Parts: sequence; structure tokens; C-alpha cells
Amino acid sequence: MVPDQEPDDELEPDDAEEDADFEDGADQTEVTIEVRGLSLYTHHGVSAAEREVGQRLVLDIRLEVGDCDATVTDMVEDTVDYGEVCNTVSLVAQQRSYKTLERLCSAVADRLLDEYSADEVWVKAAKPEPPIPLPVDEVSVEVWRQRGGDED
Repeated sequence: MVPDQEPDDELEPDDAEEDADFEDGADQTEVTIEVRGLSLYTHHGVSAAEREVGQRLVLDIRLEVGDCDATVTDMVEDTVDYGEVCNTVSLVAQQRSYKTLERLCSAVADRLLDEYSADEVWVKAAKPEPPIPLPVDEVSVEVWRQRGGDED
């Protein structure tokens, strides 16, 4: 090793603290809440016909909530209520029309981060019957958002 060169595997101070906690036997729990197949009739799309007539979208949602108290208390008040999440997603998806699924997914992700105790959210919107003249099962868009560091 060159005398002035530090070894590559040397830990930064924050990493050393995290490793010490893990080595001390502290259990780590990460909770993920997932909703799959939320089917909504909406009015999103590039064409005026899609926005006027509407179509069914299928949404999948995942929220990373970290270590929530419900793992110990068994109380819904100590976690993110997935029923409320479905209602929120439905409201966002149906209260206005977007041309792109990217914008819809972003609006849903932003609202979920605003309203719930989640560190990260993932939103997928799929069109099972897309208006294209080729045989496809579905088209979909996924958006992932992470809470900013200054919100703690």
C-alpha cells in the first residue's frame, strides 16, 4: 500500500455508527405497503378522445414506510392505512385529466409523500387496452419518488 493512500474499505464515520448498531444486535425492520391492481375509470391520454371518453387504468402503489410502530402495537393508527391510500390515489387520478401517464404518476407520488409517513413511493399506471393499432397486453409508466432529506 502507498503510505499516503487510505485503504478502499475504510468506513466513513456515519457508516461505522450504522455498522456498530447492526453488530450490537439491534433488529432492523423495514415495512413496505403495496397495493396492486387498483382499477379506476379515468380520462387520461394524449388524444382528445381518450380524455373525453375515458378508459380503465390499473395502478400499483408501493410505499416504503421504514420501521413503523404497528409492527409492535398492531394498530392501524401506527402505520399507513392502505384503504386511505387507495382513496387518495383514486381522488388524484380522477380529479383532473393528464395527457401523460408520467404526469399522472408524478401527481399521485407527490400527494402520497405529502399525506403519508413514507420515505419513498413508487407508482405504476397501466393502460390494459391502449389506443394503439398493434396487439399489446398493456402499456405502463412507473415513477419513483423519495422524500427529501430536509423533511425530518
